[in-house]
Amino acid sequence: MSRTQKLLALGAILLPALAFPQEQDRMAQMQTIAASLGVRCEYCHSAPRGSGQVEPKKDVARAMMAMTQDLNAKIAAATGKPPTELTRVACITCHRGIPIPKQLNELVLQTTLQSGSPAAVDQYRDLREHFYGRQAYDFGEDTLINVANQISQARPTDAIALLKLNLEYYPKSSRSYVAMAFANTRQLDDTAAMANYEKALEIDPNNGSIQGRLEQLKSYHRKR
Repeated sequence: MSRTQKLLALGAILLPALAFPQEQDRMAQMQTIAASLGVRCEYCHSAPRGSGQVEPKKDVARAMMAMTQDLNAKIAAATGKPPTELTRVACITCHRGIPIPKQLNELVLQTTLQSGSPAAVDQYRDLREHFYGRQAYDFGEDTLINVANQISQARPTDAIALLKLNLEYYPKSSRSYVAMAFANTRQLDDTAAMANYEKALEIDPNNGSIQGRLEQLKSYHRKR
């Protein structure tokens, strides 16, 4: 066997061995991305292998990976910190285990405006059942209150539906009752508003702001 043939034979043995760690690294990276988005491989690899069919999510993934690398480079340049001290951006930073990295309040607001509060209530319950206790969404007391406050002026009935849902999970939420009272006033239902202010005061009896709103509404109601 000639020297050239020997080198070719050796290359045929070594190249797959050298490529294997790179393949392992790539697979580990893909698995990390899938876990960060809470999906499986077929989320991006949607076409049968070798079919040549378009897989648009692959292009999105490549663009997002390039964006992440660019962000980390900019962070390094801006902070001047050594690599061991950098806080790096990763897929999980934004996605938090969900494919579409929207905040819970955005999702509920969008659903309410497009499909009404019954659909938004169902959506919230479903997301809470599947994601509560993870880092995906903020199921805290203020999330639904903030959405309700955004729509109370134009859609008080929907706002009240969301606040009633919030009270199922946070029955001692005086802020929910206050927000509901405001929505009641948008419905011109002062009686219901005063009742909700009183419920808020039962929970938070030393809150002068709530007391002031209640007294103001009572005075206005008497004058009417």
